[in-house]
Amino acid sequence: MDLRFGDSKPTDDERAAVDALLGPPESAWEGADRSGTDLRWARGGREARDRRDLLLPGLHAVNDRVGWISEGALDYLCRRLTVPPAEAYGVASFYAMFSVRPRPATVLHVCTDLACTAAGADAVCDAAETRLGPGSGVTVERSPCLGLCERAPAALAIKAGDPVRTAVSAPATAETAVLAATAPGSAPEEPPPAHAVPQAGRPGHEDLILLRRIGVADPASLDDYRAHGGYAALRRAFGLGAGGVIREITDSGLTGRGGAAFPTGRKWQATATQPGRTHYVVCNADESEPGTFKDRVIMEGDPYALVEAMTIAGFATGSHRGYLYLRGEYPRALARMEHAVGQARARGLLGDDILGQGYAFDIEIRRGANAYVCGEETALFNSIEGYRGEPRSKPPFPVEHGLFGRPTVANNVETLVNVLPVLTMGAAAYAAIGTAGSTGPKLFCVSGSVERPGVYEVPFGATLGEVLALAGVRDGLRAVLLGGAAGGFVRADELDIPLTFEGTREAGTTLGSGVVMAFDDSVPLPRLLLRIAEFFRDESCGQCVPCRVGTVRQEEALRRIGERTGAGAADDIALLREVGRAMRDASICGLGQAAWNAVESAIDRLGAYT
Repeated sequence: MDLRFGDSKPTDDERAAVDALLGPPESAWEGADRSGTDLRWARGGREARDRRDLLLPGLHAVNDRVGWISEGALDYLCRRLTVPPAEAYGVASFYAMFSVRPRPATVLHVCTDLACTAAGADAVCDAAETRLGPGSGVTVERSPCLGLCERAPAALAIKAGDPVRTAVSAPATAETAVLAATAPGSAPEEPPPAHAVPQAGRPGHEDLILLRRIGVADPASLDDYRAHGGYAALRRAFGLGAGGVIREITDSGLTGRGGAAFPTGRKWQATATQPGRTHYVVCNADESEPGTFKDRVIMEGDPYALVEAMTIAGFATGSHRGYLYLRGEYPRALARMEHAVGQARARGLLGDDILGQGYAFDIEIRRGANAYVCGEETALFNSIEGYRGEPRSKPPFPVEHGLFGRPTVANNVETLVNVLPVLTMGAAAYAAIGTAGSTGPKLFCVSGSVERPGVYEVPFGATLGEVLALAGVRDGLRAVLLGGAAGGFVRADELDIPLTFEGTREAGTTLGSGVVMAFDDSVPLPRLLLRIAEFFRDESCGQCVPCRVGTVRQEEALRRIGERTGAGAADDIALLREVGRAMRDASICGLGQAAWNAVESAIDRLGAYT
């Protein structure tokens, strides 16, 4: 791909997809037919460059309409936004959901990550590939985690067109996956979000805090949300004032639930005190950690809670615009959030004068496109801005120089919805839940060798064994993976580990994003470790050498170990430790720093390869 514009032309469908997003071009400089005035001056260059952040939505528009992104379509989109084609090609080729080579209009994504692999996803994928051979109009792709681990194995079919159609098959068989791909309109409807919350409808459900509305309130109804306590937290926020809200959040001890556990009140305070009038709120809903699906369940089952929480975050930090960066593989969550934002805007709960308080705030939804590294906040900012989703060096930190170079507060979905009970219960009552170092309720995504997989809400301090007992762990438990692919394994005799940030740290593991994935003796551990290594190799953005090279060397060593034992295996294990230390010490972001964690824990705690 050249830096210059080429001679390729977009098809009518490609042009229509771009124009539906950006509006019709105003001059030949943007791709319209040439007129006499176009030869005298150029118009729209600076204005178009200011819309660089529409590059990712533009790529989605073309990919949704046609199924792939041709050189002509990319050239036309670049003209409209005044983006060099080589840069746009770098962005388009960065994301796994896009293709810059011709492919059929329908893509069947079959998850082959940890929970799905353990549930037989490889056999489903092989059978689907056999049935959907050449000429079927469907391409089958082996996908990283689709966030449907409670219904593993899972498949997602996307059929390009106007409109794009999607169908989920989970738990998937070869027959249901093929049906979803060939006739998405005839595929069975997904179960309601409450299906992923085993505590819903059971004794004690009324005592839940974060999940209490799921399965009770209609997720499409704003009135039902308000009837079940919705917008009480925002009203209290307006009564407290911005400073009062931040004090409540700080006093509650709320920390980030995405894995870093940074104090939320400190982050909000640092953003609010930055000079300048433009601040942003970003909700990271791109949960791509294998085994994680709690944010999806909240967005599907209680979407207005996230809208309210983002509004409170904006009010407290002096922000007037929020961005919800939502995972591209979550079509139902996208539809629910678009509906919720639209209803809130129509009812005066977003816009120029929220609840008559003179405060203006609105939310824009941006879709990710299957890039695990975009879970890192600065990579997410680059993605929104229309660049490759590569992490930035820190400092400066996002609270100083974040999205579009402005002070930005970034939190994930679970962190934000915790703000609501902090304000409705009060900081002291919230802090009384859990432990002194880890306050409040916590959501855990339990999957694998359990009878009742799903999202479980327990107070911080519950033990790993107690959570597994709720889910009905099966006989023959061999190991539990905490925190997902970036986490670590623990043994079956370590179930008394308290699930708190300090408890897992003392046990030499991590809480991470709340993944609890159980494996019994039927699951081959070396295959899981190799899949983790393949995942990090594929998801490395390639920006820094330790991660780019180290993830490849890690996978190569694990493949060699799988083929032999004895002295050769010992040498490769020593190499793995050396590579792992280099990645942990020198990688620019958490992806490379954590890529060795699970493999290291399996070798040291589980005795893998001995």
